[in-house]
Amino acid sequence: MISKKKSFAQITITALQKIEDSILIGLLLSMICMAVLQIVMRNLFDSGILWGDELIRVLVLWIGLIGAMIASRNNHHISIDVISRYLPDRIKKLTNLMTAVFTSLVCAVMAYFSFVFVMMEREDSFMAFAAIPAWVCESIIPVSFAIISLRYILFSFTHLVKIFKRIPQ
Repeated sequence: MISKKKSFAQITITALQKIEDSILIGLLLSMICMAVLQIVMRNLFDSGILWGDELIRVLVLWIGLIGAMIASRNNHHISIDVISRYLPDRIKKLTNLMTAVFTSLVCAVMAYFSFVFVMMEREDSFMAFAAIPAWVCESIIPVSFAIISLRYILFSFTHLVKIFKRIPQ
């Protein structure tokens, strides 16, 4: 059996992917447990956790954006792929490059403006629930868009290499 030695970059990428996956799983389990607890407490005890519903809403936001980050790491974003199936390889590579550049630019703009929004929320000192500031709950927005933007910048470079080196996809 021949074992390949992984590079530092590969080990780091694998570790970061496992961390992302673990965070997503943990948040999903937390959301499910809180929802079930709220249902049981309301139906059996006519009570519930006051901030439980707000926590569930925040967890939905975090799960959605971390899920988008995970989808972006393998370039599995939502796309309409009708035309590109019939394009020649050279043009398909160019459209992939343009899509990656456009996606990275849009996500960078979203990251910037959501960061501005979160900083304004921080200045307002608004509490979301259970003495947790709203800006903490919203902080995932600029972080996730920045990471997605960075990933699509890297995809752009990959597509550039494919265009100029004639590497098969």
